[in-house]
Amino acid sequence: MSKRGVFFLLRYFQAGPKTNRGLGWALFFVVFSLNLTVYAQTSSSTTTVMPSVEFDTSTFPQWAKDLRRAEIVAFGSFPFTLLLATFTTDTVRFANNSWDTRYAPWPIRRSDGGVEMNAKQRFITIGAAAAGSVLISLVDHFIVRYKRNKAEEERRNLPDGSPIIIRRPWPETDTETGVEVLPENGEP
Repeated sequence: MSKRGVFFLLRYFQAGPKTNRGLGWALFFVVFSLNLTVYAQTSSSTTTVMPSVEFDTSTFPQWAKDLRRAEIVAFGSFPFTLLLATFTTDTVRFANNSWDTRYAPWPIRRSDGGVEMNAKQRFITIGAAAAGSVLISLVDHFIVRYKRNKAEEERRNLPDGSPIIIRRPWPETDTETGVEVLPENGEP
């Protein structure tokens, strides 16, 4: 049952006739408790368990991985840039209207007499937030690209014959048998 349905039931049974109040609360708790019931699956049904397969990203080109990272950073930073853009827009409106408290930013503005943004101001705010998110994503992309190129250059500038050390986690061992467990690719 949704929150809206629960609040409707609460309001209805509190405002209803006095004769239905006890019955209404009982019905409310029965309906609410039915939503919390969890049924276990019986073992008699035939279900196939799909083995978990680890997703291998090594087949994707680097540009696709970079694009995916940029997308994640852009969408992840959007709520924060939207909050900043909204607060900035409200502050500019507050300053442009002679510091009238009806135009104050959200935490200061009164809910009863505040003047809301019009459609054009909302559009500008959302556009600024989207532009800020894309800008953060581009800055992140260039930082990661710089670090990757620098590491590649250091590898190329190593003198001939110098060992390249690849660090890996300590191999897991089975506690009962003491046998080393190899990863799926078979490398130690």
